Amino acid sequence: MNLSKASTHKFLKILAIFFAVLFSLFPIIFMFTVSLSKSPDFLATGKFTPTLLNYKEILSNRSFHFLDYLRNSFIVATAASIIATSFGTLAAYPLARTSFPHRETLAVLMLSLTMFPQISVVGYVYRMTSRLSLINTYPGLIFPHAAWSTALAVWMMWNYFKKIPIELDKAALVDGASYLKILFKVVLPLSLPALASTFLLVFLFSFNEFLFALMLTTDYKAQTIPVGIAMFQGLHGELPWGYIMAASALAALPVMLIAILTQKYIVEGLTAGAVKS
Repeated sequence: MNLSKASTHKFLKILAIFFAVLFSLFPIIFMFTVSLSKSPDFLATGKFTPTLLNYKEILSNRSFHFLDYLRNSFIVATAASIIATSFGTLAAYPLARTSFPHRETLAVLMLSLTMFPQISVVGYVYRMTSRLSLINTYPGLIFPHAAWSTALAVWMMWNYFKKIPIELDKAALVDGASYLKILFKVVLPLSLPALASTFLLVFLFSFNEFLFALMLTTDYKAQTIPVGIAMFQGLHGELPWGYIMAASALAALPVMLIAILTQKYIVEGLTAGAVKS
């Protein structure tokens, strides 16, 4: 049967989307499958025996410290997101509302700071953190994470602030409002999608960050979930793939849930400033 050109194009488009989704979901499906398998080598043996033992061990065995790692991740990521989003917003507002030469160049240079590899600065961060006696503490992780993410927060909020008519600021100034009051009473209520997406992106970065968390912590009292899972091999003498995948699945679930529930705000924030009005 001959298909029309439009039908062929539609079929190829659907096929491409299917393989793209399958390619993206395969690691997640494999992770959950291994976590539910009694033996991690089920592909070699051909025998898949489902079990929840891996999850039970991760949650009940205190030697894994899984809940400690998860708690640390949420505390560090939440605090870093609040700090980075707050400072990014305060810096982005005057950048968006003040006209001066090479303003956009300055914003691009600020964003480029996040493109440097972390390995190039982690040694200096470690020395500074050590001198302040903040190794293996929450502040010792929160401040580097927040500092590393603030430039991204500035960039995102700046792009969104540019979309808000400056006439609103001028009208508020005529009424006697200060710039700080204009920011909090006029501009920020209109920027909730950008605030939400900025906070969430910084949260996800901090939650998943590995290098700083590895270098600036020493045990479960401050280590985050990526480092904790990586330490499973050293702590237990082998590669317990079932436990590793179960811990990874449990750690990924809240992040995936947050991303799904707030997808609308993330998309709105990321596309802010993409289309000029």
